[in-house]
Amino acid sequence: MRYLVKTTETYRLQDEKEVENFLADLKADSSFELVKYSSVKKEKKQKGEVIDEWIQFTVTKAFNDEKEPTDIVDIEYTRR
Repeated sequence: MRYLVKTTETYRLQDEKEVENFLADLKADSSFELVKYSSVKKEKKQKGEVIDEWIQFTVTKAFNDEKEPTDIVDIEYTRR
């Protein structure tokens, strides 16, 4: 039997407001436990000038206790 224990996902978000909204959505989701999260501001520079900015948001979600798993979890990724 395969039990999903945890995942780590990294997202590109536009700004701090989007980070706050996304974090609120994650905390409201009861299908996993939010273990940890972090955000880092990133910049793309060209000839010393900032041409793009974003926030790299990393989140770790726990689905089962590794020693005593109880739930079978199916993950599906869909591209849009």
